[in-house]
Amino acid sequence: MQQPELILASGSPRRKTLLAAAGISFKVVESGVDEVRAAHENARVFARRVAGDKAVKVSTLFPSAIVLGADTIVECGVEILGKPKNSDDARRMLQLLSGNTHVVVTAFAFARAGVVVESSVVESRVTFRPLAPEEINAYLETGEPFDKAGSYGIQGAGAGFISAVDGGRDNVMGLPVDNVLSALRTLRDRLG
Repeated sequence: MQQPELILASGSPRRKTLLAAAGISFKVVESGVDEVRAAHENARVFARRVAGDKAVKVSTLFPSAIVLGADTIVECGVEILGKPKNSDDARRMLQLLSGNTHVVVTAFAFARAGVVVESSVVESRVTFRPLAPEEINAYLETGEPFDKAGSYGIQGAGAGFISAVDGGRDNVMGLPVDNVLSALRTLRDRLG
């Protein structure tokens, strides 16, 4: 019996790269889901809901496929950092992260025929070294911060800001690959 097709409900180039590097066959269908946090949602609840919303939306279009949705949030103290709105917002986030430890929360969800059938939340702790204003300005000039939660990418120039990572680097990039693959194997076994 043929395994159900896997669809990644994300336009993230990092998620595509991570899944492809794991040798997984999949296609990409962006969900178009708005990533807006409700006032009552903490980082974990918010990320899990958005990951599920992405997977469910695409799975209604491809009901026989297994659809993977994911969302990554950065939490520094009590503040939840998504993607920056503009340069000033990115600068503010990087100043907040400078010299501090923050938590990167990535949730993933699998859906089939419009229903979430599996979901999980994975966390990593990331410590930034203190950043000089000139470093932040130079990083903003690269354009790298603008499509990333917390305004930095661990796989790019932002890696130079990091002094320690406790947890998976792939989780910080946007997809905890080992967790996703384990859940996918279990799900495929269950579905036959």
